[in-house]
Amino acid sequence: MISTVLVANRGEIACRVFRTCRELGIATVAVYSDADAGALHVREADVAVRLPGATPAETYLRGDLVVKAALAAGADAIHPGYGFLSERKEFAEAVTEAGLVWIGPPPAAIEAMASKTRAKELLGIPPLAARDVTEADLPVLVKAAAGGGGRGMRVVRELHALPAALAAASAEALSAFGDGEVFVEPYVEDGRHVEVQILADTHGTVWTLGTRDCSLQRRHQKVVEEAPAPDLPAQLLDSLYAAAASAARSVGYTGAGTVEFLVAGGPHAAGSARAGGTPVAHFLEMNTRLQVEHPVTEEIHGIDLVALQLAVAEGAALPPEPPAPRGHAVEARLYAEDPAGGWTPQTGLLHAFDVPTGPGLRVDTGYASGDTVGVHYDAMLAKVVAHAPTRAEAIRKLAHALERARLHGPATNRDLLVASLRHPDFTDPDRLGTGFYERHLPALTEPPAGEEQA
Repeated sequence: MISTVLVANRGEIACRVFRTCRELGIATVAVYSDADAGALHVREADVAVRLPGATPAETYLRGDLVVKAALAAGADAIHPGYGFLSERKEFAEAVTEAGLVWIGPPPAAIEAMASKTRAKELLGIPPLAARDVTEADLPVLVKAAAGGGGRGMRVVRELHALPAALAAASAEALSAFGDGEVFVEPYVEDGRHVEVQILADTHGTVWTLGTRDCSLQRRHQKVVEEAPAPDLPAQLLDSLYAAAASAARSVGYTGAGTVEFLVAGGPHAAGSARAGGTPVAHFLEMNTRLQVEHPVTEEIHGIDLVALQLAVAEGAALPPEPPAPRGHAVEARLYAEDPAGGWTPQTGLLHAFDVPTGPGLRVDTGYASGDTVGVHYDAMLAKVVAHAPTRAEAIRKLAHALERARLHGPATNRDLLVASLRHPDFTDPDRLGTGFYERHLPALTEPPAGEEQA
């Protein structure tokens, strides 16, 4: 049995894992950089170990220091959270070599799915070779084989621009992920980003825990997510579940993971992708970790994915079938940023930070009133989640909660989130698409009538 867990992460996800550990009677260990010395995740842990330095490269990305911290604090297991070291095979190997329990998939599974090109080949989906791209294939998307978050991504609409896009994407990917491999795939204009949550144990059981729709994105990064993905045909859903389960079984996967797709065509694609006919799902990647948006799946299935990760890591067997879904959940990522100013991150003291909670409302955060938003890390303040019997009720509840939040300090995207949730291209599932902010951002960020711009 696991007795003490170190979370190799910070902020919101560290606090979220600590919450489950407390409920299970498991002691917790935080690691922190100098910039995070007073952070909420440090205050909430039973023990905290300093990682000298401020930048991620000096601290949270130093797997050797994290393992040493776990051993020094008497932890017997490490949970990686998401981002940072969570999908690095070498870190998972170092954890197990140190005699600690790794709360994640086997290193071999991480390696198999780390490269999007290798993952596609494993599933029998060969990527499009750059040399074979013709005018008929345009537009195409150049993507980094490693990493995520939109880094190393370029849309190419003219054939002569492809070589420069390949070079630029490769350079960005090399800088961001230490791997300059890029590939080309068809660019789905304004499609829907749909993903399947999986959970697998060491006894051969693989759960597919429904779908999530993550189509509202800025710079290829998700802003609003919901479960289940609304209004998808049963035949398409069956194919997504089968593909996700096949991906997990093909690499001997255990623990929580997500298989992502881009859905194009059909009556439910938005904008220029709305071409009628049967929707087509394109495999994007498999994330070998817990996703940021996992709370919406937890809410509709009435489960705790972190608790299940811990149980799987201890060798427990999952029941043959997961709990049935109930209702609808929507999550909004509240950021300290300026959407009208190029999504520029904002910093400073949070004089007041109070987001309503209650029945059907959940807030996962790494901040509290009096904390400071710094310059070294992601600017996400919280994930605000609403769960209700129907999609319309969940959207209404979430927009109302955000509207009532007391936020004094750095500028946030709160007003944009409220306006997005109430926009007809979001409330009507037939109009969902990844191009939402490309189409609507100027209108959504206009100051109210009669209000002077600063």
